[in-house]
Amino acid sequence: MNTAVYPGTFDPITNGHTDLVERAARMFDHIIVAVADNPKKKPMLDLEARVDLAQNTLGHLANVEVTGFSNLLADFVKEKNANIILRGLRAVSDFEYEFQLANMNRVLAPNVESIFLTPAEQYSYISSTLVREIASLGGDVSNFVHPEVARALKRLVK
Repeated sequence: MNTAVYPGTFDPITNGHTDLVERAARMFDHIIVAVADNPKKKPMLDLEARVDLAQNTLGHLANVEVTGFSNLLADFVKEKNANIILRGLRAVSDFEYEFQLANMNRVLAPNVESIFLTPAEQYSYISSTLVREIASLGGDVSNFVHPEVARALKRLVK
């Protein structure tokens, strides 16, 4: 069985993330969307909110589970008996950092492969950072995120 872990802060989960998970769900037996508790990034949404929004956004996919984590990704992947780390690449500029992470994870978890997917073209420009910025300035983010995520962001910035 191929179990893929898709890690990220998902602050917030975007349509680009959802697109990637939906496509990966057709490729792998089980996907764990691993929402990182990374206080260094100073997320807009707390971990519980990010997990809840991801669960609600991805709830239509039977082979996808969402969980938070706060330990080293390589250790989390081993704990979950996963054999794949799934990462998204939006642009060439993402590649160098992702390549470095993949090589480090290969040393930390030699039995785990890193696989990269690109988002569908219509989502390639969407990032959580841009969505947070638009939302924090009162802009409409409904084209970039699930309606429940848009509502949560709107409540947060009031």
